[in-house]
Amino acid sequence: MKNSVTFREKIGYGFGDMASSMFWKIFGMYLLFFYTKVFGITPAAAGTMFLVTRIWDSLNDPIMGLLADRTRSRWGRYRPYLLWGAFPFAAVGVLTFWTPDFGMTGKLAWAYITYTAMMMVYTMVNLPYASLLGVMTPDTKIRNTFSSYRMFFAYVGSLVTFMLLQPLVDFFAGRLGAVAVIGAICALLFWLCFRWTRERIRVDDAQLAEGSVGRDLKSLARNAPWWILLVAGVAVLLFNSIRDGVAIFYFTDYVRSAYKLPHLGWTLGTLYLLLGQLGNMAGVALAVPLAARIGKKGAFAAAMGAAAVLSLFFFRL
Repeated sequence: MKNSVTFREKIGYGFGDMASSMFWKIFGMYLLFFYTKVFGITPAAAGTMFLVTRIWDSLNDPIMGLLADRTRSRWGRYRPYLLWGAFPFAAVGVLTFWTPDFGMTGKLAWAYITYTAMMMVYTMVNLPYASLLGVMTPDTKIRNTFSSYRMFFAYVGSLVTFMLLQPLVDFFAGRLGAVAVIGAICALLFWLCFRWTRERIRVDDAQLAEGSVGRDLKSLARNAPWWILLVAGVAVLLFNSIRDGVAIFYFTDYVRSAYKLPHLGWTLGTLYLLLGQLGNMAGVALAVPLAARIGKKGAFAAAMGAAAVLSLFFFRL
């Protein structure tokens, strides 16, 4: 049947978040270390740059959403951005880790330009990708299945990145070749996501016009549970960002071990990241049965409490 959802389409949709996750993990884990230890930017300058670019990114997101919703093409509204953004996603990612021989002002300008461009390209691809789920099928159960594939492949992508990055850096004797290989894999995965998925639900322009941004914002302002979830979400993001951002510094500046796993070339830092990713995958598998037993709020509180306690061990070591 033409409109039936196939196993290949589920895999293809999962490939989209696998691609996003592969590059995002490089940025989250290694970019601050790269800017301060390799590129030579001060931590204060790098932190300010991250803040400024993220503020712009928060403004860029709704613009991209409006643009994607109003896109018309023979491929649909959202799928074209997977095709159009695949190569720029890989190319700008490589440029972000290039170190031109500039002075400090030039280096800082290059960091601002490339990182801002990377965030914009990431939004260009990832926001339409997330919106794609809503037009692939009207069946909520199938949507949940698509979401499960997306989450699974996202963690697979992170795991693949941690497995490949250090051996690729050693093989190419530098980071650019390693990032280029991973970028090429990401571009291929986005292309496969574009090829293997379909938009089955057509949204009329009249339906889009019915929505009011002002009315939606007023509804959110009066929605207490939404504010609680927002604060909790921001706290979780801060926790993960700080932990992930300092992990490499912890192993290079504090542990200071030159050990590498024979034949694979994985350092202790890489092993830590791999084990952490396996822990994430185990957590996803346990989330549903745990939530069914003690409730979603209880499961969330238990997970955050355990994460806080376990994180204290790093301070005590």
